[in-house]
Amino acid sequence: MWLSDTQKIGVGLTAFGLFFMLMGVMMFFDGGLLAIGNILFLAGLTLVIGTQKTIYFFARPQKMRGTICFFGGILLVFIKWPIIGVIVEFVGFINLFGDFFPVIIGFLRRLPVIGNVLSAPGISKIVDRMSGQRLPV
Repeated sequence: MWLSDTQKIGVGLTAFGLFFMLMGVMMFFDGGLLAIGNILFLAGLTLVIGTQKTIYFFARPQKMRGTICFFGGILLVFIKWPIIGVIVEFVGFINLFGDFFPVIIGFLRRLPVIGNVLSAPGISKIVDRMSGQRLPV
């Protein structure tokens, strides 16, 4: 990998943040786990891409609705409304990071086991629709 030490720490923090958010949802929307997950995710993202690029990413005018929903959801989790906060945060997450889904799905299709599952006849149509790919008929 061609990551600096700071970026490696950022990847770890982002992974732990996603893990804590998943555990918070699995533990019936535990606010503490969700809050820790949000903080770790944001800290990890900042370490991976840098402070200036993080600010630019969240401040882009075409992504402002996603930014407001994402940070509004985090705020709702912090003020003890975890269910509504996670829903609002998820909407913001989709608006912010939705452009990366075709890249992620393309990467997953190249993996040995997951690629075979994603290429199954019924699943491939759904995955193609999610990734925004249109295949010629």
